[in-house]
Amino acid sequence: MQQVYTLLVEVGRAADDGLPQGATGAALVCYASGKDEEEAVRETVAILKQAGLAPIEVTGHGSIDERLAEGHEIPEEERALMDRALEENAVIVAQMEPLYGDEGG
Repeated sequence: MQQVYTLLVEVGRAADDGLPQGATGAALVCYASGKDEEEAVRETVAILKQAGLAPIEVTGHGSIDERLAEGHEIPEEERALMDRALEENAVIVAQMEPLYGDEGG
């Protein structure tokens, strides 16, 4: 059964990555569907590489059920993106925050 996983992905710089000048990379919040978190991570890394980004590290934050069980509040906008990721069997980049200098890692 497919589920949607919340992933935090740190990317470094790559040619034509579209990140702002001076950024050392970016942090992305992604919602990815998969039969398990490992599959969601693999798909997310592959999609980001296709998009010209350079994934460095992926941190999984669990499925929606796991997050709810941990007491996370999930706003409607976030749930809508998760539903879309599941419906389209896709990776949705919900947020992208450029990193500068020593912010990352």
